[in-house]
Amino acid sequence: MIIYSLITARSGSKGIKDKNITDYNGYPMIYYSISLSKNCEQIHKTFVSTDSHYYADLSKKYGAEVPFIRPKEIAQDLSTDYEVFEHFVDYLKENHYIMPDLLIHLRPTYPNRNLELLNDCISTFIIHYKNYDSLRTVCKIEKQPQKMYYIQNDKLIPYFNNYQTIYEPYNMPRQLFPDSYIHNGCIDIIKTNVIQQKSMSGQNIYPYIMDENNDIDSYEDLEKSKKSKNK
Repeated sequence: MIIYSLITARSGSKGIKDKNITDYNGYPMIYYSISLSKNCEQIHKTFVSTDSHYYADLSKKYGAEVPFIRPKEIAQDLSTDYEVFEHFVDYLKENHYIMPDLLIHLRPTYPNRNLELLNDCISTFIIHYKNYDSLRTVCKIEKQPQKMYYIQNDKLIPYFNNYQTIYEPYNMPRQLFPDSYIHNGCIDIIKTNVIQQKSMSGQNIYPYIMDENNDIDSYEDLEKSKKSKNK
C-alpha cells in the first residue's frame, strides 16, 4: 500500500502571526510534522502544500517535497481542506506520480503528536480499510450538540428541533444523548479515491479517539503546548 503525507501550511494566520513556522522549542513548528512523517516507515513520500516561497524553502531544508506553490485562490481564510487536497491529487496525476492508496493530512499546529500515535493510526486504518473511507482523530466533548443554539435576529435557534425520536431535544436531559466527539485535526487518513469522488472524508469515517486536543491556534495554546512538550 502506497501512502503519502500532505502537510498543509498556508502563510496567512490570524491568531498567531506565521503560526506554521513560529518558533517551537528551537525549531519552526512545521519542522515537527515533516520530521515525524519522514521518520514514519509506513509513509513513502512527505509533501508540503504552501502559498509561500519562504515556507517552501524551509520545508525543503527539513526534507519535504514541495513541487509547487499553492495558488492564491485556494490559500484564503475560507479555503477548504478539500480544495487543497483536490489540487494536490490533480498535480500528482498530471505529473505522472505513482498515485497513493492513502493520503495522510498532517497539520503543522500539532507539534506534540508522536510516531507511535501516527503508526497506530495508519495500522488501525489499514486493518479496517475495506469498511471505511477515512480515519479522523477525535476527542470527547462534555456538551451535547442536541442542546445547543445559535442566535439569529435576537432569537435562540436550536441546532436540533428533533433528534431521532426525541422532540425538542434541547429541553430534554443530557443523559438521553450519546457521548459526543469533535474532530481535533491531529491526524486524518483519507483514501485517495475518496478525494477523487469530491469528498474530504467520505461517508464512513473511522473514529480514532484521543484523550485530549493539543491543537495550537492561539498564543495561550502555544505556551501550554510548549510546557507540555518540556515535561
